[in-house]
Amino acid sequence: MGITAEVKPETHTHTLSPEICDYENSPWRTEFWHGRDYEDRAERIAIGHMLPPHGARLCEIGAGFGRLAGFYLGYERVILVDYARSMLADARERLMKDSRFTFVVADLYNLPLADSTLDTGVTVRVLHHIADIPRAFAEIARVVRPQGTYLTEFANKRHLKARLRYTLTHHGANPSALEPYEFVKLNFDFHPRYIDEELRKNGFVIRDRRAVSTFRAALLKRIVPANILAALDGLVQSPSSNLQLSPSIFLRSQSVKPGAPTLNPALWRCPACGSTDITESSDALMCRACSRAYPIIDGIIDFKSQM
Repeated sequence: MGITAEVKPETHTHTLSPEICDYENSPWRTEFWHGRDYEDRAERIAIGHMLPPHGARLCEIGAGFGRLAGFYLGYERVILVDYARSMLADARERLMKDSRFTFVVADLYNLPLADSTLDTGVTVRVLHHIADIPRAFAEIARVVRPQGTYLTEFANKRHLKARLRYTLTHHGANPSALEPYEFVKLNFDFHPRYIDEELRKNGFVIRDRRAVSTFRAALLKRIVPANILAALDGLVQSPSSNLQLSPSIFLRSQSVKPGAPTLNPALWRCPACGSTDITESSDALMCRACSRAYPIIDGIIDFKSQM
């Protein structure tokens, strides 16, 4: 079943963002994941092996309805960021009793987080919709502390079916070409080397790699139970990672930017002026530097709006 998202050009006072894929009011949880139990299980196997289990602060960017929140319980504070308020409202409804979680509406290209304020950053099923990977990685590199972790996933343009299709028909993207392939508006497949190089340019070193959803084929999913297919996937994720045959690739990278491996005591950063002089009340976050106030409505901080 197809899920549509609205494409929006987003502007800020100091810069112009690329177009953004907006899942506001999308039935993502109830419709997209229908029939994708295998993929969900396979991704959870990869994350379970790759995510550092403990830390002070973790932020999942593009967290949606909080599908992966259960992995973050070893962290003292968890910030779930999404561009779509409705997705976070869904997450908050299920997670609001756990005080570790903070829900934030914001733009990946201009995160409302201070420099080096995270132990771990996470983007899963997000890069697929990112038009400007260098800019996104630069922003994530800014907020992850030195020696911190960035766990990400991307859609692989060199997966087996894409290679066979191009070899037999010469239709679609050339799997060997480094440039991202936008097969529909704001839906991208990436060459693994392109992602590797962009991470390196932004001060990340890849420490682990896993090939995920290798058995994503309609026939296999019909005849093999999802738990068995996912278990097989888990067995080959690490050994097959360098073959680049799977449609999804997970990477765990480490920040090697200069500086002590300590967290910035500040958490918030004004997305309009860049100041970290932020005060928090029950109904808003206020930037003392530029006097902008960002509302807190139904427990969700909205950095896309101003009071």
